[in-house]
Amino acid sequence: MLGWLLLFVVVPTLMLVVISFCERDSLGRVIFTFSTENYVRAFDWMWLKILGISVWYAFLTTVICLLLGYPVAYFIGRSSERVRGLLIMLVMIPFWTSFLVRTYAWISILSQEGLLNAALTSMRIVSEPIGFLYTPFAVVLGLVYNFLPFMILPIYTSVEKLDNSLIEAAYDLGARPARVFGQIVLPLTQPGIAAGILLVFVPAIAMFAITTLMGGGTNPTIGEVIQNQFTKARNQPFGAALGVLLLVIFIFSLWLSTKFRRAEDQ
Repeated sequence: MLGWLLLFVVVPTLMLVVISFCERDSLGRVIFTFSTENYVRAFDWMWLKILGISVWYAFLTTVICLLLGYPVAYFIGRSSERVRGLLIMLVMIPFWTSFLVRTYAWISILSQEGLLNAALTSMRIVSEPIGFLYTPFAVVLGLVYNFLPFMILPIYTSVEKLDNSLIEAAYDLGARPARVFGQIVLPLTQPGIAAGILLVFVPAIAMFAITTLMGGGTNPTIGEVIQNQFTKARNQPFGAALGVLLLVIFIFSLWLSTKFRRAEDQ
């Protein structure tokens, strides 16, 4: 197990760090010379702005997934075992199809000739098609749709483990539903909330396929920039430097989540 971890996690990460300190020649080949120029360039305002857009998209996606996912997860966790299995299967169904296929489906729905505009115009809600596609709205919608199950499942796990006797005791003592939820249910499900936030926020920052297809490149994200540096620009060292900075953000997010959970346990 340790060998596989070293081979597929540690070694690629070390290679990324090494390449980030290298340079490239006129043909785009990596020159193994130590240089911090890539990191200096990465802190240019243009790239920081793109990183800020990525963080904002990820933040919105996480908040919306939490607001939508928590009620769904709570309902599933409090359902009977037979209904619970069916609902979990419905949540898992999107994973049976490639996320690219699902993204292209949303593109066809949101396009000016798509199903949504056709429905709006046929009901005379709008007089002409609305440009939903290639907007921040479309990007956030695509991210929420693809990452919502990652919020529901960990919260459902915490809800399923709730001790019913604590909730019943609170009601017997005269607590109202809002107080029961705020002082008993919510604290006991915080591990699932923290895990869901981490599972949604971290990959949403680096996601480039959805932002490229549904955003049309109007507001590029850091994932798109890194992908372009490795493919179109043929600047692997700079792309690696951006990737390392993104990795630092991931580690910092994980550290904050761990610290928060430890503080709650105390």
